Amino acid sequence: MLSSPYEYKELSKNTNETTGVRHYNAPAKEKLPSVTTILARTKSDEDKAGLQAWVDWVGEKKAVEIRDTAGNRGTVMHRRLEYYVKGIEKKVGSNLVQQQGYNMSKVIIEHGLKHMTEFWGSEVSLWYPGLYAGTTDLVGVWKGKPAIVDFKQANKLKIEDYVKDYKTQLAAYALAHNEVYGTDIKTGVILICTVALEYQEFILEEAEFEEYTNIWLDRVESYYQSI
Repeated sequence: MLSSPYEYKELSKNTNETTGVRHYNAPAKEKLPSVTTILARTKSDEDKAGLQAWVDWVGEKKAVEIRDTAGNRGTVMHRRLEYYVKGIEKKVGSNLVQQQGYNMSKVIIEHGLKHMTEFWGSEVSLWYPGLYAGTTDLVGVWKGKPAIVDFKQANKLKIEDYVKDYKTQLAAYALAHNEVYGTDIKTGVILICTVALEYQEFILEEAEFEEYTNIWLDRVESYYQSI
């Protein structure tokens, strides 16, 4: 169950349908770009080329179908995990996507959340004044350390090269939490379940945490230089 030493504020947000840019309405009447928007707008040419190559390979229509199905499944999985953390009982839908998302959430609960000794907040709005904002899936204590936790669904198991943006995202949220709430979070946790119910976790800490913090700050700078 949730028990937070911090009073988290929920930030409203809006997305420009033309540009796809998402902004959060932060305190002090700041309109801040989202973490995901900054990551998307500062992708390397190599990453962009790789994504386009995949679209070309499967075809535009199929690519949209795959993304939409994965997105819907991921939404269900995230919602079920939010219910679990908040101690909410909800009936599971009978359609395939609902069942898949529910089963994937059970894998993350069984293998990942068992290491959480405290849940501070679920779907927590975070912002770094003047720079950016976003929402992280979970904040709490992982194996005795305060941590930012993100849940991910996948079609297949990930290799390290495919989780770099996930790690950058964790560093961004930790930096924001530390700035606003005076914490010293230096641990990030990525919990992944595939549609085949395979479990993975990636931990960001120590020297690698500092590395990805610097990567994130460089991308924030690049974003503001480009607008």
